[in-house]
Amino acid sequence: MLAELNATLEKAAAEQDGILGVLPGLVAESSSGDGWIPAPELAREPYQALAGFVDETAERWNAPRHVAAAVFWKTYTYWHIFPIALGWSINRRVPLMRLEHTMVRPSDAGVTIAATEITVAVEPGDPVAGTPGTVVSDDLGATIREALLDGQQPLIEAISKLTRIGRRNLWGSTAEAFAGPLLETGPYQRAEDLLRSIGRPVDGLIEPHEDGYRRRTCCLWVTLPDEEACSTCCVKRVF
Repeated sequence: MLAELNATLEKAAAEQDGILGVLPGLVAESSSGDGWIPAPELAREPYQALAGFVDETAERWNAPRHVAAAVFWKTYTYWHIFPIALGWSINRRVPLMRLEHTMVRPSDAGVTIAATEITVAVEPGDPVAGTPGTVVSDDLGATIREALLDGQQPLIEAISKLTRIGRRNLWGSTAEAFAGPLLETGPYQRAEDLLRSIGRPVDGLIEPHEDGYRRRTCCLWVTLPDEEACSTCCVKRVF
């Protein structure tokens, strides 16, 4: 049921020499081995697994710990949202990874994300509606919001407690993770419509700007030494 999405992910991996932050098939065969860490471990106090990712990011970018946490989250949420945004864009078949089924490991893409199992949200008229592994949704935006609250909110709370990064800043990276892939295949209006249908906590955190968009919160990348500000940076508008 995700053949088109999987083909798109495989193509993206090939175009980037295999460097992709999500498994093209989304589902890993095992929850153990190969360096996989269950995502719930990142949200479990005293946050040792999360601190490991943050400290690795800090070393990679020579960044203060709170900046490294924001950069790590920007990477994690981009790849976590990538198949959701593409699935919605391609044919409204949206793969959902519950936190309890999600795994993450370090990779050349920053992180790679997969799941032990997924559920695919589809609209009532979809030919696969009602088949095993699907959930039929009259409101995909609301279904995606529920998935975000399950799969990302616990991690955002953990990052905020570990490094004092503002939750709104972190949700801003989630909002941008939807906009980036959708802008590659269509106008900004599509991303705006999806974010509006999802609602809080991501709606209103990006805004149209020139031929793309701009964030309303900062991901802190601009504070890294010797790095240029993102093209979507909200800080640049003050100069």
